[in-house]
Amino acid sequence: MAELFLIGGATDIMLERLGAKFTIHKAKDMEDPQAWLAEHGASITHVATNGHDGVKPAFMEAMPNLKAISCYGVGYDAIDTTAAKAKGVVVTHTPNVLNAEVATTAVLLMLACYREVLRDDAYVRSGRWEVEGNAPLTRSADGQTVGILGLGRIGQAIADKLAPFGTTIVYHSRSKKDVDYKYYDNLTDMAREVDTLICITPGGPSTNKIVNREVMDALGPQGTLINVSRGSVVDEAAMISALQDGRLGWAGLDVFEEEPKVPEALRQLSNVVLLPHVGSGTHETRAAMGALTVDNLLQHLENGTVISPVPECADM
Repeated sequence: MAELFLIGGATDIMLERLGAKFTIHKAKDMEDPQAWLAEHGASITHVATNGHDGVKPAFMEAMPNLKAISCYGVGYDAIDTTAAKAKGVVVTHTPNVLNAEVATTAVLLMLACYREVLRDDAYVRSGRWEVEGNAPLTRSADGQTVGILGLGRIGQAIADKLAPFGTTIVYHSRSKKDVDYKYYDNLTDMAREVDTLICITPGGPSTNKIVNREVMDALGPQGTLINVSRGSVVDEAAMISALQDGRLGWAGLDVFEEEPKVPEALRQLSNVVLLPHVGSGTHETRAAMGALTVDNLLQHLENGTVISPVPECADM
């Protein structure tokens, strides 16, 4: 059987399907995966990984006969796709199957910020409602102008889910899209004109800290920042400072710079909603992601093609 190197975890269903065609070598069960690869790496033809762990450059170098990497997740910035393609290694990911769920998470975070869900939940649980009376009023999420940073498949799904709220959608991305929404070629200019900025752009060097102090100051003290993309997209230190100073009003975050570490200063703020990177975290969506991760590997093993290559490998 072909040999597969598994980085990170996999569900029982994934392991059962993969085990029928591959001999699986689990990195997490190895005391020293790099040393194991130094001895056995030449036998590995396929890798299954995830968007967080990716594939270390040293791992890739130790697998000279590697043919395909299947990534469980839509984001793949932890995999050097340029190096992979140069070696003739196709990289796949799991787009589309998680679009709706991540979009739902973005809207959930936005609504939680506008309607102060965490504050009011704590108000009820503490008994303050009975003693002090009604909680302070919140803001309406209806009729807002929302700027989407990265109008790809998930960005469009977010726009669709916001339509019933009477939202005006504008966007900033690397290039103008064939859509009816207003396009901004400058992110700071867009931030100045919106009530909420939702980040759903890919990670990587080109978007590292693209949401910087200038952008957050433009969003302003009545603005809301939502990030369901990658923690690297937002300058976390600048965001914390802006939230503390009141230069930025609210933030809803599903991703962070050094996950699972979240700065204490951020955890102490009352004007943020924090989630543990669960944008796609439902049983249904994760099952679909797992199925596509395995399908890519099995199809490649069978005929050398894949279902969902990353854009950089689409012509391989």
